[in-house]
Amino acid sequence: MSELPRRMKVLQAIVEDYVASREPVGSKALVDRHDLGVSSATVRNDMADLEDEGLIAAPHTSAGRVPTDKGYRYFVDRISEIRPLSAAEKRAVQAVLDITTEDLDEVMTRSVQVLAQLTHQVAVAQFPKTDTAVIRHLELVWLAEHRLLVAVIFSTGKIEQRMFTVADQEDDLDVQVVRDIFVRQLNGLTAQEALSVIPGILAGVPGTEQRLAEDLSHQLQLLLASTQRDRIYLAGTANLARSQTDFGSSIGPVLEALEEQVVLLKLLAEMQQDVRGLSVSIGTENQGSLSGTSVVAAGYGPNSSSMLGVVGPTRMDYPGTMSAVRAIARYLSKILAQ
Repeated sequence: MSELPRRMKVLQAIVEDYVASREPVGSKALVDRHDLGVSSATVRNDMADLEDEGLIAAPHTSAGRVPTDKGYRYFVDRISEIRPLSAAEKRAVQAVLDITTEDLDEVMTRSVQVLAQLTHQVAVAQFPKTDTAVIRHLELVWLAEHRLLVAVIFSTGKIEQRMFTVADQEDDLDVQVVRDIFVRQLNGLTAQEALSVIPGILAGVPGTEQRLAEDLSHQLQLLLASTQRDRIYLAGTANLARSQTDFGSSIGPVLEALEEQVVLLKLLAEMQQDVRGLSVSIGTENQGSLSGTSVVAAGYGPNSSSMLGVVGPTRMDYPGTMSAVRAIARYLSKILAQ
């Protein structure tokens, strides 16, 4: 936090104390706990001005004050430097994510789990958008009699697969011939490009393999179409239980929004990153069932086109959360670029 006028230092102190204690903050406590260099009477005057500006408010009849959504926004916008992760936090991240794997599902699952552990919030991540990912390989193998598995491997490491049944038990040579035809035509294409090419591939398939090629074509169209839909990973939902008092009776709709994902996906799609590479949406800036939450997110992957972040109460450790979100997003981008 850069050098601030005294009144803004008072706001910063109120935010920090309220986040830590969950208790309304009074002038005497501020003077006792923070080096403000002024008397309680002066702090009370500053607090009155902050209240007039709508940055803090008195809950019920309490003598203390709590930050408003507007107060949190003012505080967050003036965090000029995002602190790096501590050495212990870096070790925790590396211990989980430094395990070599090409399974993108596993990488994404680990990433949100680590983020939830670091922030004690609900961690969320969109699956990396595959608009720019290309097909690197296609495999077609027998699982059992009349049962085949088709697997498509993308340049991001993502693997999509489907099992399907064929009427006739084709021999291994026919399966290899059909697979090779599709590999030649689809390798290097995005999912969207492949969907437009697949129907024309059938014309080049020999008559003896036509039935198998038709079955494979249908399954590939279903598989590739599914990659165009947004998916989201969640971890740490149980952390909301620790914030029950922050939400009161509104925690139910928050849980429903996380489960249904539609509202969350829309919000993530609309969030714009600032010069710090972060996007923070606070309280009433969010619509509907998420209006009692704050969302801190950062883009990752190719062109930072997908979002990763956390959802929690507005009474959030914003500096620490912003640090963790940006660090994991950068770490994940690095993994995907390998």
